[in-house]
Amino acid sequence: MVNRRAVVTGASSGIGAATVRELRSRGWDVVGVARREDRLTALVSETGASAIACDLTDSAAVDALIAELEASGPVHALVQVAGGARGTDRIEDGSVEDWQWMFDANVLSTQRLVKGLLPLLRRAAAADGHADTVFVTSTAAQTAYAGGAGYNAAKAAEAMLVRVLRQELNGEPIRVVEVAPGMVHTEEFTLNRLGGDSVAAEAVYAGVEAPLVAGDVADVIAYALDAPGHVNLDLVTMRPVAQSAQHLLARGPLRVRSAE
Repeated sequence: MVNRRAVVTGASSGIGAATVRELRSRGWDVVGVARREDRLTALVSETGASAIACDLTDSAAVDALIAELEASGPVHALVQVAGGARGTDRIEDGSVEDWQWMFDANVLSTQRLVKGLLPLLRRAAAADGHADTVFVTSTAAQTAYAGGAGYNAAKAAEAMLVRVLRQELNGEPIRVVEVAPGMVHTEEFTLNRLGGDSVAAEAVYAGVEAPLVAGDVADVIAYALDAPGHVNLDLVTMRPVAQSAQHLLARGPLRVRSAE
């Protein structure tokens, strides 16, 4: 029996790297995909995964990725984590280049991967009963907030791509799962969004008791993949308890309200 093999994007840090670790701990074969080859090399040494360096915003690079995956074995699951945000400007002040990057990194890269990997996923599903796709979007796809328009729009577009894909694959044994996290404290997401300002990035999480971490999201992804093949988690929205809604965040210790 060939182990089930997952392709995990965004594997150089954060949720992607945590997902590689979690799936490897559960016995999956994993191919980590990211731009930064040095980070991938370290992850391979740590986990025993394999890795392919690829810029998912480059169509030719994605074509080469698909060819390498096809030549190296079956693909039973795609976990699309790669993406990101740039800037918190108002719409009138926003950088067109930042918006272009967000659409390319979050939406067009996802379309490239789906188009390229579906033949491999279909082949695996025919041989082994089912295949899987998991897409990490964001609560930003669900709720608008000031300063978030570019990321709101890109993640909403990605979420719609996922929901349409689920309809287009109706009747095929290929699951389509969307995981939409709220606040997740990772080492790079907010730092990159704020142009490398580490003080401003840490201020986003200041006083929040137990924000989600990358491993929390990886746990949900792994559960979705390991669930019985007939069970599809269409949409999992997850937040820390301190974040009741996109705009409602408790800072300070969580405590039970006095009955007095």
